[in-house]
Amino acid sequence: MSSDPGTRGIPSLAEALAAGPLVLDGGLSNQLASAGHDLSDELWSARLLAERPEAVTEAHLAYFAAGADVAITASYQATFEGFGRRGIDRPTAARLMASSVELARDAARAADVARPLWVAASAGPYGAMLADGSEYRGRYGLSTADLERFHRPRLEVLAEAAPDVLALETVPDTVEAEALLRAVRGLGVPVWLSYTVSGRHTRAGQPLEQAFRLAADTDEVIAVGVNCCAPEDALPAVHTAHRVTGKPVVVYPNSGESWNADTRTWDGRTTFDTGLVDAWRAAGARLIGGCCRVGPETIGAVAGRVAGVR
Repeated sequence: MSSDPGTRGIPSLAEALAAGPLVLDGGLSNQLASAGHDLSDELWSARLLAERPEAVTEAHLAYFAAGADVAITASYQATFEGFGRRGIDRPTAARLMASSVELARDAARAADVARPLWVAASAGPYGAMLADGSEYRGRYGLSTADLERFHRPRLEVLAEAAPDVLALETVPDTVEAEALLRAVRGLGVPVWLSYTVSGRHTRAGQPLEQAFRLAADTDEVIAVGVNCCAPEDALPAVHTAHRVTGKPVVVYPNSGESWNADTRTWDGRTTFDTGLVDAWRAAGARLIGGCCRVGPETIGAVAGRVAGVR
């Protein structure tokens, strides 16, 4: 499969963003869980790449049907190291990672919609592989070079599978962001860089101005922003990302509930308000959706607001 969207008869994602805002999907894991799949182990949704791939396609389809333009693959927690702990060898792990892109493509082909659809290959942070909540803390004690060596092999696999974009997502600190931006050089696939934040700082405590500036002059980056954060933290981050980089902004916060890494459950209440979509768009957001615990119904409401300004 070619990585050139033009060969599929649709514009590139960068071209589409220039024309107007697009809708991202919501949380893949909550959609899979609502369908009855147990995601309580360390591989999370990546386990279903091996055991129930059709379930992943069905989850993507639910979001396309709701109005999403872009599906984010089930590769967030898919790593050679994580699969290796399950006794899965590297060739098989690589095949499973690549399959995440094809499953999303399958859903796009099966979706009964007339609009163009795109696929973003998810590359989660190093902390996602650890499965201990450290993606919300960062500062793993590893150097930029160490993290680049960790990320590059799986990014090569995902890029070879020809997604429309690589989603470098839920990045907790600038050290890992710098490593990821180095790791994507020469892959030939555009990327978006998305931090997880707390207030006006990364989860590791760096100012967002400093964090976003890393991507300002990186040609591979077609959008920069935030995900997996509280909805109320999104708007200031969108303003900062757009002002610092001048690039389109990606924003997809959580429902507002909090993840408890000890019990592996969500606590609190939902605060995701689709009324915020207009403000995000006005501040520079061009890729708008939801992350953990945001389902198809909410994405449908987001799509309705976005459709009104296209």
